[in-house]
Amino acid sequence: MARGTVGALVSVHAASEIATVLADRVRSARAAGTPLRIVGGGHWLDAGRPCRALETISLAEDAGIVEYEPGDLTLTARAGTTLADLARITRAEGQWLPLDPFGSATGTLGATVATGSAGPLASAFGTPRDQVLGCEIVTGTADVVRAGGRVVKNVAGYDLTRLNVGAWGTLGVLTEISVRLRALPEMDRTFAVEVSAADGWTWLRASEFTPMAAELMSPALGALLAVGDAAVLLVRLGGNEALVRGAVESLAALGPMREVPASMWEALAAAEPPGSAVVRLSTAPSRTAALWERASAIVERARGSAHATLTRGVVRCILPVSGDGDEEHARLRGMVGALQNLGTAIVERLPASLWPAIVAPAAVDPLSVRVRNAFDPDRILNPGILGEPA
Repeated sequence: MARGTVGALVSVHAASEIATVLADRVRSARAAGTPLRIVGGGHWLDAGRPCRALETISLAEDAGIVEYEPGDLTLTARAGTTLADLARITRAEGQWLPLDPFGSATGTLGATVATGSAGPLASAFGTPRDQVLGCEIVTGTADVVRAGGRVVKNVAGYDLTRLNVGAWGTLGVLTEISVRLRALPEMDRTFAVEVSAADGWTWLRASEFTPMAAELMSPALGALLAVGDAAVLLVRLGGNEALVRGAVESLAALGPMREVPASMWEALAAAEPPGSAVVRLSTAPSRTAALWERASAIVERARGSAHATLTRGVVRCILPVSGDGDEEHARLRGMVGALQNLGTAIVERLPASLWPAIVAPAAVDPLSVRVRNAFDPDRILNPGILGEPA
């Protein structure tokens, strides 16, 4: 790799075969001034701002396990490996990768890491930034670099790994990713409890038991998943038998409760209708109950649904989109604007034509510009997807 700004930050290792091929592709695109859209499974191409790209780099076929050390609880896989395949392979060793982004389990590891997508399990196990140990990327200058390592103890050097988690491919194409795994719990049970946001938050804060996941669902979402027509707290308890039994007894004091299949979490992840508009609100965890009450009321009136990770202060609002006419656009602008007025808001998904009208231009700080200039000075990779100028 050429010794430039990037080369001074990370060690240089032998590039994988696919990385070498992609580097040639990026080099040619850069010479021709042709911007590239990076695609994993292709399920969430309406997420993020519209990407101004003329050609596509697909990593869907770049799948497979590079190295798996069950004794070290570490695994390295190609970016196109699906989360479902990772779950199947690690389950055979009594292990798992606790990443559960919203969407289908056929989504890829690379897309999950690139977008920094997290689900309910983030409460107990952290976000992708906490799970990823290292990566291989092809930068916008066609350099192939490795960052981090394949073992948990590797913490030295510039943290290029975390820089690429959530960068949406704007710094480089992720081709290989190393992650930390966890041992599967002895027991894994899920319960649905009818409860208010305030009572749910109080229990989660005060209880001596920490669920693996706890997600509050609006009545519309609960009805969709057939767990009730009131606000329902979906709680996932894991651990040894004594621990889970104690947690169940504590949880029962909250309100009407019943055990539901573990598949309920997959159903929740896939509950968003195709083409929906999604707005993610965030606040301090102690203020989530108040935010939930206001946000869910707006969403229910719009015939949508919402769910909240109370311990993280996150409320995701799902708004149905029907048609592409002026009247529908006006309705969506009103709903999204009302949600944005509640506090910190990130628009996850939106019809492409509405982004300029609803979402203000991104504020790009000087440090972010310098970082982008170091890794993709010509804005070849996913231009516009984060809102920065081309």
